[in-house]
Amino acid sequence: MSNTAKTHVNCSVSNCNYWGASNICKANEIIIEIDKHVGSSYKEEFAEEMTLGNKHHDTAVSSSATCCLTFKPKS
Repeated sequence: MSNTAKTHVNCSVSNCNYWGASNICKANEIIIEIDKHVGSSYKEEFAEEMTLGNKHHDTAVSSSATCCLTFKPKS
């Protein structure tokens, strides 16, 4: 068992499956993406940086330029 402290992520999306008490995200892992890539398809290979299995790295000027891809609607 790990002694590492778990980071709490606050979220205001109340219809997400992972939304918990006090707005704490209950997901085991969270995927965040730059907004400009949200609609991108990574099934094709466009360049070396976009090959399958190779994660790209971008920078964001502010949090409003990012998007949580972990969202799953409550059933």
